[in-house]
Amino acid sequence: MFGPPGRGPNYDKLKPKKPKNLRDVPRYVKEITKGFTSRLFYIIKLVWEAKPWILLVMLLYTVINGFLPVISALISKELINSLVHIVTGEAESFGTVFKFLIFQFGFIFLSSFIGTLYNMMIRISGEVVTNHIKLKILSKTKEVDIASFDMPDFYEKLENASREAGFRPIHILQAVFSIISSVISLVSFVIILAAVSPFAPAAIILFSIPTAIISFVYRRKNFEYMRRRSKDRRQMQYYNDLMINKDIAKEVRMFGLSDTFIDCYKETFGRYFKGIKKLIYAENGWSMGISLVSSAVNCTLFLFIAKQVYEGLIQVGDYTLYTGALQSIAGGVGGLISTFAMIYEGTLFIDNMIAFMSEKSTVVPIIDAPLKVKRGVPHTIEMKNVSFRYPGCENYVIKNISLTLEKGETAVLVGLNGAGKTTLIKLLTRLYDPTEGTILLDGEDIRKYDTKELYDMFGIIFQDFGKYAFTAGENIMFGQVDKGYDFEDIKEAAVKANADGFISELENGYDTSLMRYFEDNGIELSIGQWQKLSIARAFYGESDFLILDEPTASLDAIAEQEIFTQFEKLREGKTTIFVSHRLSSATTASKIIVIEHGELVEMGTHRELMDKKGKYYELFSTQAKRYVEN
Repeated sequence: MFGPPGRGPNYDKLKPKKPKNLRDVPRYVKEITKGFTSRLFYIIKLVWEAKPWILLVMLLYTVINGFLPVISALISKELINSLVHIVTGEAESFGTVFKFLIFQFGFIFLSSFIGTLYNMMIRISGEVVTNHIKLKILSKTKEVDIASFDMPDFYEKLENASREAGFRPIHILQAVFSIISSVISLVSFVIILAAVSPFAPAAIILFSIPTAIISFVYRRKNFEYMRRRSKDRRQMQYYNDLMINKDIAKEVRMFGLSDTFIDCYKETFGRYFKGIKKLIYAENGWSMGISLVSSAVNCTLFLFIAKQVYEGLIQVGDYTLYTGALQSIAGGVGGLISTFAMIYEGTLFIDNMIAFMSEKSTVVPIIDAPLKVKRGVPHTIEMKNVSFRYPGCENYVIKNISLTLEKGETAVLVGLNGAGKTTLIKLLTRLYDPTEGTILLDGEDIRKYDTKELYDMFGIIFQDFGKYAFTAGENIMFGQVDKGYDFEDIKEAAVKANADGFISELENGYDTSLMRYFEDNGIELSIGQWQKLSIARAFYGESDFLILDEPTASLDAIAEQEIFTQFEKLREGKTTIFVSHRLSSATTASKIIVIEHGELVEMGTHRELMDKKGKYYELFSTQAKRYVEN
């Protein structure tokens, strides 16, 4: 039912090649270190872009936090030694103990206060950084080619970037700075412990090396598994969305599809979970074995220090200091290893965002100084031997089409579903670039024009038009958003689109919220009403080139006739293309273009094509016969 797990195109580039022999090990380590460092600097840059003060706060807390455990251990040592002196009669006054108790409780309060303040700042920082990164991803999304949205690899990068990049940077930096704090504490405890045994810290660190190896190996394995199973996660999300999508809830319920989608979710999760569970068992099995050996080493060192207390070489309070130092070093080294591993894994996931942000747009001007689009005049557009296939596909959707639309001409695209009509429109508007051939606008390669100006020139209604959870007036305004909210023009556009009648009857008129996503009093429109709104958008915009892809498919015959009457006025002085399955609307066009299987099979006026008795004649006659019979 499902294909093999997908991998992004950058997967092999991001993954260092494993060493085949000992000579390759330094190179492998160098690649990992280089990648780790570059990713870490990328994260620091992201946080700095969000708010520089976040890094400064984290650095300040790092230094303070590094010395807090050492100060706490020293206070505890002096307090216990003071108590022992009173118990043994070496001191009579409780004043010294009281002084250290005051120090201890003051220190506990100060540590708690600093920790609470830092946690508050980190939570605020997390929101700030996450928002900054989400905005970067959204901004990048508007720049990538529309063709990218037809590629599964693109969705893998987008899904991974959106899922991981938002929360990982601040967590990774927290971990980096906690390592610095740990190093400060470790160095301090090593100096303290060296007074009783210089070999103890070395033994603890030595026996921590296997733990480090296991952690890094399995962090890499976990990352690689998550990347390989990106398709599974996207499938689970897709099945989840199918179950909660209000637009298809009726169909899912009526066709009894719920159990099917739930079973698909369970099957995909089972496949995904099987590998994750295996990794978790393997990693923790190794960790338990190594932990047993480390515990034996720590026990031996504790006995060594206890023997020195027994022999009178150190005091009881010193025992707590040194054993505390041993525990801190062991815990610190273990913490460093796990933190390093977590940072390493986290920086690997940041590759998802780097890969997404590195996505190159190809639909850009091909010259350094793009041409300006002439506005307020009709345009000529010409296709020369244009062919197109989607990236990664072998079959051509458009095949060697050549045609010219003269200034002010009205052309109708005719063909069965899947013939390639909508794809042809996407090429004409430069949402895609042809795989082969050239498209000329007013005699110049369309790729030479400024892309945004080019898009502004087109007034277009797509077959799969947008339905936005905004007010009715705002939905119309989106036809030319830089024009702003001009109520008179919005109402005029609605009147032309035959939409003013039902909008005026809504509870709040043009200020009525549409769709019930956010507002309890939101209104759900019929598909025909939504289509009228989309047509009103075209009337609101000030375009030179009008393209209508099935603009009246959901309207009744009377409403359709009214809309086409308005279009006659709207298209005056403009070059116009429209697609319609109701071929009666094609009879007045100056040019009819018949597309079949991506190829231009016929072109001419209605009378010319009817006389030819070809494909158009067949389609028109079949439809006309049905109307007459009805």
